[in-house]
Amino acid sequence: MRNLDYRWHLRQVMANRGMFSTTDLLPLLQERGITLSTSQVYRLVVERPERLSLKILMALLDILDCTMDDLIEPVATQTEARKPKAAQAGGDHTNSTLGSLRPRRARITEAGP
Repeated sequence: MRNLDYRWHLRQVMANRGMFSTTDLLPLLQERGITLSTSQVYRLVVERPERLSLKILMALLDILDCTMDDLIEPVATQTEARKPKAAQAGGDHTNSTLGSLRPRRARITEAGP
């Protein structure tokens, strides 16, 4: 099974344009009507965004004079086939080593004088 994922290259594209500080984007975004806090811009540059406004994306493309292919690289990853629900829920113990993880039964004996 294939999962689709992506790599976010904003930091590299900024560096290629001579922009080495995340705060360099603040005034350029504001010129395009986008107001973000410094922490929001930092997360946008440093982390991979899960949700991104199309207005922000278009502003970044304009500011950096690049294409979406420069910022976002699609990546296909291989994943393991999912186990049937019975096996996930503990219904199938044939391959399980759970028995070896169980504690031994305690023996209680009387203490001597």
